[in-house]
Amino acid sequence: MTPDDPATPAPETLAKTFDPTAIEARWYAHWECHGLFRPDRPEATPFTIVNPPPNVTGSLHIGHALDNTLQDVVVRYERLRGKDALWVVGTDHAGIATQMVVEREMELRQDKRTNHTREDFVARVWEWKHESGGTITRQLRRLGCSMDWSREQFTMDPHFTRAVTKVFVDLYNEGLIYRDKRLVNWDPKLKTAISDLEVETQDVKGGFWRFRYPLADGSGSVEVATTRPETMLADMAVAVHPTDARYAGIVGKQILQPLTGRLFPVVADEHADPELGSGVVKITPGHDFNDFEVGKRAGFRPGEMLNMFDGEAQVVQTADGLVPADFLGLDRFVARDLVVQRMKERGFLVPFVDKDGAEHDCEPRTIPTPFGDRGGVVIEPWLTDQWYVDAKTLAQPPIAAVRDGRIEIVPKSWEKTWFNWMENIQPWCVSRQLWWGHRIPAWFDDNENIFVAEDEAAARALAGDDRRLTRDEDVLDTWFSSALWPFATLGWPEDSETATLLGPGEGSLLKRHYPNDLLISGFDILFFWDARMAMQGMKLMGEVPWKRLYLHGLVRAPDGQKMSKSKGNVVDPLGLIDQFGADALRFFMAAMESQGRDIKMDERRVEGYRNFATKLWNAARFCQSNGIAASATLAAPAAKSAVNRWIIGEVVETLAALDQAMVDLRFDAAANAIYHFVWDTFCDWYIELIKGSFDEETRQVAGWVLDQILVMLHPFMPFVTEELWHSMGARPYELIVAKWPEPGTAVDTEAKREIEWMIELVGNVRTAKAELGIAPGAKLAAYLPAGGAATRDLIERNGPAIERLARLSAVRFDPAPTGAAMQIGVANDNFVIPLEGVIDIAAEKARLAKALEASTKEARSLEGRLSNPAFVERAKPEAVEKARADHAHHATEAERLAAALARLG
Repeated sequence: MTPDDPATPAPETLAKTFDPTAIEARWYAHWECHGLFRPDRPEATPFTIVNPPPNVTGSLHIGHALDNTLQDVVVRYERLRGKDALWVVGTDHAGIATQMVVEREMELRQDKRTNHTREDFVARVWEWKHESGGTITRQLRRLGCSMDWSREQFTMDPHFTRAVTKVFVDLYNEGLIYRDKRLVNWDPKLKTAISDLEVETQDVKGGFWRFRYPLADGSGSVEVATTRPETMLADMAVAVHPTDARYAGIVGKQILQPLTGRLFPVVADEHADPELGSGVVKITPGHDFNDFEVGKRAGFRPGEMLNMFDGEAQVVQTADGLVPADFLGLDRFVARDLVVQRMKERGFLVPFVDKDGAEHDCEPRTIPTPFGDRGGVVIEPWLTDQWYVDAKTLAQPPIAAVRDGRIEIVPKSWEKTWFNWMENIQPWCVSRQLWWGHRIPAWFDDNENIFVAEDEAAARALAGDDRRLTRDEDVLDTWFSSALWPFATLGWPEDSETATLLGPGEGSLLKRHYPNDLLISGFDILFFWDARMAMQGMKLMGEVPWKRLYLHGLVRAPDGQKMSKSKGNVVDPLGLIDQFGADALRFFMAAMESQGRDIKMDERRVEGYRNFATKLWNAARFCQSNGIAASATLAAPAAKSAVNRWIIGEVVETLAALDQAMVDLRFDAAANAIYHFVWDTFCDWYIELIKGSFDEETRQVAGWVLDQILVMLHPFMPFVTEELWHSMGARPYELIVAKWPEPGTAVDTEAKREIEWMIELVGNVRTAKAELGIAPGAKLAAYLPAGGAATRDLIERNGPAIERLARLSAVRFDPAPTGAAMQIGVANDNFVIPLEGVIDIAAEKARLAKALEASTKEARSLEGRLSNPAFVERAKPEAVEKARADHAHHATEAERLAAALARLG
């Protein structure tokens, strides 16, 4: 881009008021239209990051805002450093969520999915995707995300579908994908298996029932307890602990189940806890995950385990035909009531006796209950045939990669969690009973023989004759396809495919950008996405998918609670952008992100960062009005004055701190480094120090420093910095593709000492005035009888600035007159400032003493409360937090007041 390009805004006088709305949409459209998110840099070092693909049905939520802000900070930083920075973007087809959205729209028209063929329904989903599936990508643009939209991906794109099919077939042929009968999380409303990620545990008021199960030989009975009485219709055993002496004599005996008449054994298994209840546990291996494992240890094969529910969680006849007829077809919860009624009628219910001696059918309890996050109904563990990935085998290379450092997890504390889960990983169920998604490439003949191939012709070739083949109705878990994201988005597996994803002459995108450099992810999808990418990447590509994995925390409500619609505490990031601007929200996210710790939402801080952008805007206006313009040099200008040499050194130090923070992925440290330089160093001190001294050197230095600010701040606040970049003068390129600072100089220690001495003097005088109630503008005389020659020279060189900023009418090197005075220490120097006639000394002492007594008393009271374990442990967390904050305030105030009294002698 050149300044002559009509699409590049010409320099103009900055408006008096900073209005983020006026600049954000304009600049984003300009960047995207001109391909600035991935400039042509074929010789540059590549840098690659992939965006966790949001659901195509989604809207931007506060978690997206955090995740994508951090990614954009990194990719803009690396782009400014001259890298060939590629941020891969796309959306996930979100099987369950998308199918539900389309089915709900059909319901509004009194229509439903099953009125149509599968092909017609899928076509309707594609129509919805093209018409309504771009909401979140538009919202990511509003946040300022500089993604390479020219290569936007979708997990159902044809090239992606071919990659998914190839992976399934190849892993099947290696024995790493197989079909098995196991328990799954079954959603009876959606009629599909779902992953653990899609299960939400809610506390539900329920009951704890106790029943007697008689021994078949008539020698007695055992007592079992359950929160799901209906499952006794499919009981296959009861278990006792192998060391429980109470039941040693009945292990191996048969139970006669009262309702079904089924005979089943008493087995010894460590799952039974002797300390809980009676120590006897009923075992229903077809409907409980723990019982499934007990059943396998007891010798039951999955195919032999009894199933008592259909896909809608209604009672069906078990394989042995022993479920009584009046239960068949009942909903599971209706069946529960009938089971309790029948067992009670037959005398096998053990009543619960409350503290008043009254009997009840069950003990009331609050039960943690699994619900489907989409269907909203209780999840049923259900025994069914599904497709599984041998995750244990695939997990071994990623485990080794984290151990030997090929994958660095940040923060390192997450490594323990990674190893614990990966080393105990279970088979991964990858099939879903949906119509929308990647259909499983498997065909069955009439004898249930399986033929897995990339298409039906290949499956028929495997069958070897003209037998009838029926394709598997299931689709793949969404996470299966998204696990291929780091390389399938780059053209894998076919080199011929790559050409369709690249610009002319770019070469192999896959070879250049795999492995990715970094993945930024919420910790909540560490296992559902991150670990699976590591497994698939190392298996299929032979290399790690990314070199570093950064895990951030959650954005919580101001009181620390998790945000949820049911609590009404969800924060809309788009509303914050409307109110304060995208830059302010982005800066808040970066400044508050401290290596994985959760972030408490604080709208006042977002507003504060909007004020920060306004302060920078006003500083730029000040510079503009005083003839300070865009710098023409990357290196720092030559400077003679101490203030200019000092500010150049401050740029050098800020740049070093920011670079180190980015290396360490300390987003908070990086944001705070540039924040304090802009607000404190540049705006509050440098601009004040140079007022009235605008020689050519100062104008050049000030313009250069402002340029460095805009470049360093750009990754965090791209919109306001780009606007200011162009408003300060003609530029040969946009800020988004500018060069990262290279001052080419070192810190001038002498200038730093001189200016910091002045800053300390001014700050201490202002503080002392505030403590003693002296008007800020009051001019005071100061005495420095013991000042050395160096200090005298410093004061003489900077006399006008000291007088203007510290409001000292004169600094004398004579002994101070007798009488009340305040002492101001600066480094090794001690100033004496007489107060006779300035304030009423006696009245001020009395006021300070009274205030000191009150603050000291309050601080001691709060300290006593906080040292009481009963208060800290029993009070509400917010009350304890407030007490700590109040104690800190009063303790600090007492110190301030004591110092003020001491100044008066």
